[in-house]
Amino acid sequence: MTETRGEPILRVVPRPGDINANGHIFGGWVLSQMDIAAGIVASRRANSSVATVAIEAMEFIAPILLHDVISVYANIERTGRTSMGIRIEVIATRNRGTEDVKVTEALFTFVALDENNRPRALPQLN
Repeated sequence: MTETRGEPILRVVPRPGDINANGHIFGGWVLSQMDIAAGIVASRRANSSVATVAIEAMEFIAPILLHDVISVYANIERTGRTSMGIRIEVIATRNRGTEDVKVTEALFTFVALDENNRPRALPQLN
């Protein structure tokens, strides 16, 4: 992902209940935040409901700690007829805002859904 991330789609502070036995934030919690942010971007682009259909090669680069502020950035990387790939990058801001640490990134694939929850074509962009 480029250095120009733009504004985060989601900004969250993990809570004590989100910590695992190692003192880090659960990976599933992070994945959930990523899916929420990607879903916001995908739904806006589809102008409809969407569903996550795949997550490509998510790797945890650094742990998320209690008191980190998590910023989730999401950008559309590719589109197809009914689907789109949303690149997600998660940055942890720690030490009272003095340090930003990239903790993970992944490519989420979403499909646009019609009123029967079946894939439908993405609307054309003007």
